Amino acid sequence: MGLLDILLGRTKPVAPDLDQLFALPSAAVTLQAAAGFTPTGTGAVCFATVEGAAFEQTHREVQALLDADTDRAGPPVELRRDDYGYSWLVSARTPEQLPELVNDLHAVNSAMEVNGFGPQLLCSLAAFTDDGGRTLALVYLYKRAAFYPFAPLPGGGERRDSALELQVKAALANDLRIEQDLSRWFPVWGAPGL
Repeated sequence: MGLLDILLGRTKPVAPDLDQLFALPSAAVTLQAAAGFTPTGTGAVCFATVEGAAFEQTHREVQALLDADTDRAGPPVELRRDDYGYSWLVSARTPEQLPELVNDLHAVNSAMEVNGFGPQLLCSLAAFTDDGGRTLALVYLYKRAAFYPFAPLPGGGERRDSALELQVKAALANDLRIEQDLSRWFPVWGAPGL
């Protein structure tokens, strides 16, 4: 970063660190103790839809790799498109299989990155719920190498539980690299598992 970048207020982009995903199982323990949320077993990787044979080949390889897992108790890995035109590769496990779910998310991100599709990666998420039926996602922003909580309010509509999100941010500050710029806590309406 040069002097001109400093004067103009430009910052150097943060390099993605996919190993941050492996902190999710220990953060889940903290989340359960602090707020009563437990994993649902659902996670997903969101990416900008890409057309072409190379991308389709990468998608088939990743799906075949994850579907070949003999420990998978849930449905096979599934590709979904949302109302905004983004694609989600969804993995479903049992709630007790959060480490395996994290491995799935890491494998998808890594395969996309290795095959040159890193710029299309947007986020990964793991879903949680509490006894009251509230849902929460811990969202990993690929381009920011940080997590943030997303808590939609129950009952439909596109409203967030901001107080819960800030509570989770404070509870997980020592477990995960949390995105400090709240304007980057993008809502992921319609995300699988929420």
